[in-house]
Amino acid sequence: MKLPVGEDSALLPSLLSLSDVFPTGHHCAVTAGVNPRTTVTVIGDGAVGLSAVLAAKRLGAEQIILMGRHKQRTDLGREFGATDVVAERGEEGVAKVRELTGGDGTHTVLECVGLKQAIETAYGVVRAGGTISRVGAPQYPDVPADFGTFLRNITLTGGVAPARAYIDELLPDVLDGTVQPGKVFDRTFDLDGVPDGYRAMADREALKVLIRP
Repeated sequence: MKLPVGEDSALLPSLLSLSDVFPTGHHCAVTAGVNPRTTVTVIGDGAVGLSAVLAAKRLGAEQIILMGRHKQRTDLGREFGATDVVAERGEEGVAKVRELTGGDGTHTVLECVGLKQAIETAYGVVRAGGTISRVGAPQYPDVPADFGTFLRNITLTGGVAPARAYIDELLPDVLDGTVQPGKVFDRTFDLDGVPDGYRAMADREALKVLIRP
C-alpha cells in the first residue's frame, strides 16, 4: 500500500504496526463488539494486548481494564486508554475485575495471550451475556464450555486478523496522530540483529522489536 510519507518519517513505527499488531488488537475489539456502551477487559500486556487497549479506546469504551503485571507495559496501557490495571492472576485477578465492575464482570473480554489460564480468566471476568474475543494463538486444545458456561450465554469469537482489510479504516488516524500504536516498538535492531531481537522479546527485555535494514 503506497503511503504519503517518506522512509525517514517519524510515523514509520506506527505505520509498520498496521501490518500486523495494531489491526490484530483492533480485530479483537471489533469482533467482541466494543463500543461506547461496553466495558472491556484486556488480558495480556504484550504488544497485541496494548494494541487492543488502544483499539478499545478508539472505539469509545469508557472502562478498559488491563490485566498485566509488567509495570512499564501497563504504564503504556494507561497511556493508550486503560482506566484500570489488574496485576493479579487466577482467582485473585478475577475477583479484582469483578470488584471493579460491581460484581458483574465486563461486557467484553479481549484475550490476547493464548494460554489456557488466559481463556479461563476470560470466562471468569466476562459478565453473563457477554462476549470473549481471542486473538492470542491458542496453546491449548480445549475451550471451557460446560453447562454452567452454557447457562451464562457467553459468545466466543476472534481468530486471525485480516490486517489488510482494516488498514484503510485505521490509516487516517495514524497519519494525523490521533493514535500512535508504534509506541509498542521499544527496541531497534538491524538485520544482523534479528536473532537478538527475538531473544530480547522472548526474555521480556523488549516489548516489540523494530528492524531497520
